[in-house]
Amino acid sequence: RDVNLVTVLLFPAYLSGKMFIFPRETNTAHVKLSPLKQNFNSVTVCQRFFTDLIRGHVHFSLATPSYSNTFLVYWDGTDKEFEISTMDTTGLFGVEDYKRNTWHSLCTTWDPVSGLVQLWLDGQPSVKKFTRSVSNIRGSLIIMLGQEQDSHGGGFDIKQSFVGMMYDVHMWDYVLSTCEIQNYMDYRSFTPGNVLNWRAMDYQIIGQVLLENRAMVCL
Repeated sequence: RDVNLVTVLLFPAYLSGKMFIFPRETNTAHVKLSPLKQNFNSVTVCQRFFTDLIRGHVHFSLATPSYSNTFLVYWDGTDKEFEISTMDTTGLFGVEDYKRNTWHSLCTTWDPVSGLVQLWLDGQPSVKKFTRSVSNIRGSLIIMLGQEQDSHGGGFDIKQSFVGMMYDVHMWDYVLSTCEIQNYMDYRSFTPGNVLNWRAMDYQIIGQVLLENRAMVCL
């Protein structure tokens, strides 16, 4: 267990050209993201990442006081599938091209009215599956990268933590169109997130997470 924690509060920053590095397995290190909105009716989350993990690990964790997994994107290393949880209800999405030690682009959508969830990995869409239907998402949101919240803002498990690099994280309060998602996947111009915008993000680094230039990354 880590006992020496370093908390760095950073002001809104232009993060283009940078990436978060989670250099080792811990049950503390994470990045807390401040959303531009607290209440919304739909969700799209996109991110790019690189990891060598074989075990399960979290990609995106959004919790409210009522649901620790209000919106969770998690890779199950045992069953080789993504678990997308909405309001603590999980849909399973098997993928065949989740490779280690390579950059991936990942987008996940949820329409709470219909209850349908869909996942996109490197330009390939999954089937749409039903998880849970609600009117909207509201409450005191806590959004994290690097750790999975088993309680509102805590309950971390070292064996669920993310180790690797991550950047270009965006979140929208609507379901992106297929064309917009494809633009993101293909590194073309797209509308930045209106809940989380990588180009202007309020965030807090807790523990050993590094922010570095990614100029050395060839896409």
